[in-house]
Amino acid sequence: MQTSEHIAWTELQLIHFGSENLKELLTKDVFETMFCLHEKETRTKLKKKWARWSAVCKGQPITDIQGYFGEKVALYYLWLGWYTKLLIPAAAVGVVVFLYGLAFFNTNPLIKEVCQSSIIMCPRCDKRCTVWQLSETCTYAKVSHLFDNEGTVAFAMFMAIWGECLMNGDNYMFIMFNWLHLCLTATLFLELWKRTRSRHVSQWKVYDWSEDEEELIMEILNDPNCMPKKFRHSYLRSTVVLILVTLMLMLIILLAQALVVFRVVAAPLMSEGNWEFMRDHANTVAIMFGAVLHYLTIQIMTRVNRWVSLKLCDIEKTNSFAATERSFTVKMFTFQFFTLFSSLFYVAFFLGRINGRPGDYARIAGWRLEECHPSGCLTDLFIQMAIIMLLKQTLNNIFEFSVPWVKTRLSRSTAKRLQRKCGQCYRKAFRDGQRAEPCDICNLQDWVSNYHLDNTDFFSLFNEFLEMVVQFSFTTIFVAAFPLAPLLALINNIFEIRLDAIKMVRLERRIVPRKTNDIGVWTKVLEVIGVLAVIANGLVIGVSSDFIPRLVYRYRYGPCANGSSLTHCMQGYINDTLSTAVVSHVAVRNDFLPNQLITDKGFNVTQCSYRDYRSDEDYTLTAQFWLVLAVRFAFVILFEHVVVVCKFIAAWFVPDNPLQVKNDRLLDKMARLKHELEKIKRSKSTEV
Repeated sequence: MQTSEHIAWTELQLIHFGSENLKELLTKDVFETMFCLHEKETRTKLKKKWARWSAVCKGQPITDIQGYFGEKVALYYLWLGWYTKLLIPAAAVGVVVFLYGLAFFNTNPLIKEVCQSSIIMCPRCDKRCTVWQLSETCTYAKVSHLFDNEGTVAFAMFMAIWGECLMNGDNYMFIMFNWLHLCLTATLFLELWKRTRSRHVSQWKVYDWSEDEEELIMEILNDPNCMPKKFRHSYLRSTVVLILVTLMLMLIILLAQALVVFRVVAAPLMSEGNWEFMRDHANTVAIMFGAVLHYLTIQIMTRVNRWVSLKLCDIEKTNSFAATERSFTVKMFTFQFFTLFSSLFYVAFFLGRINGRPGDYARIAGWRLEECHPSGCLTDLFIQMAIIMLLKQTLNNIFEFSVPWVKTRLSRSTAKRLQRKCGQCYRKAFRDGQRAEPCDICNLQDWVSNYHLDNTDFFSLFNEFLEMVVQFSFTTIFVAAFPLAPLLALINNIFEIRLDAIKMVRLERRIVPRKTNDIGVWTKVLEVIGVLAVIANGLVIGVSSDFIPRLVYRYRYGPCANGSSLTHCMQGYINDTLSTAVVSHVAVRNDFLPNQLITDKGFNVTQCSYRDYRSDEDYTLTAQFWLVLAVRFAFVILFEHVVVVCKFIAAWFVPDNPLQVKNDRLLDKMARLKHELEKIKRSKSTEV
């Protein structure tokens, strides 16, 4: 099966009509299309074993997939199945972290401090917003605790190791123990994938196969006197491509900043509206609308990114299709990564940190920048990630399945009309007493049924890989802000495998089988994502979350630091993170209108609080701010070095190739060398 299919692919490349090849004739509309036919028997077998919804909990027949679609498609499903299996422990730990936050929903001292507080906070926007009580955001504080608690630290460490690869709030040693335990049980995703891949490609006898050599063989078969395309490097072309890539990335970042401006403008406008709910939750609603707008931007920019990537590959003029494919993949993923994560990076690392203070607010065209809630900024990042991930997975799967399904349904009416014509031919033949010879349409029924299926091309499999690698990015980068991301990815992938299978077997033309022994440049992309996961999660915990400020308060400024054992060690933490702005100060008074400083009960306030470590007298940064900042940087450096060391140790400890694969390859080489030696001996004896 496998050999005949690869020969068919070779013959497809060799078809010539005089001085013109098949692609030129397709361009001139001499032929309408070319495609690989489905084989009825094997296709029916795959439908029963694999391409149906009732098989959603069953394994995949990887060998059958490899025999029918080729190694390239088989390795995609092998990787997707392996990735889905390793999502199970990640999803379980994420649920445990979420349940931990839920268990202390009403008893956590920080939540109690917010809910029972009588602190008056400064207005959140200009003109319409008034002073408000911290206790009004009790619900927001509870939601923040679900995703910003001590368990998040252990989970982020686990996912950083897992990507290359529960707790009492007062017990930080238990957190570290869980982290080390999870490192050992999860090991390394990429290293274990390499072992799985090598085992299968060894069974398929393609371990030492080279795509570049395959292309050279194809060229020789087409023209025995051909000359290979020599490697060329043009500094001019490389410079032009580099400049264009930089300009494209700058455009994508500008779009992310446009989303920031949208939220900055939308929040105060919503707070000035007539709808009470919108006024009270203007910042949260603005972030949600911004996330939806971000999703729409992603959908539009995906098409733009693809077009730009193809044009840049044309400028490069690579010497082979394999090199072009690698170049296109890297460029497309880079553009998609910046499109997806530029806005998230702003929310994670800049939101609420560059907005200024009362009397010296940072502004864009007169509009105040957004502020974080006193409970932290991680909830804003969670909302952004949750909306994008849910919309992207749900809507993409709906369109991915429904579009080819609708096309197939519509095309069936055409196929039925052709069948009716065939029946008329038979009836006419019998009526005239002639021999019932099948007409051309009868002979071409199978071709026609395949013709009316949805078209497939190079992008068919590329789009599936891109979708899953982007999802892998979501489940590793910024996962500290969204512990349920692996669970959502797991649920999606369980159905994604069957959806893709049904689509390939039932709704699409057969993909031309292609030989390969790896998932190609995607392996390098996954390794880069693993490194970014370590950096991003370290920064999220050290910079975005309140883990470090809480740690500093507990051991340096809190009741326990002073030797008190009668109160909780975190008692007074919220109040400690707030600074006071005196209304009589000239700069503060200029930032607020008189009606903004009147409470709901009609009292004029003389001072209000805001989130920062500043002196109440001259508004300079306090010593506690610099201590927290120093500990943040120390934690990030320590976190990343420890995780990177663990990644390298695990990569060394888990070999890429199983011993069985190494031994099988050794025996194959030995048998081949003995066979060549025997041939040499026989040829010498014949000469004598």
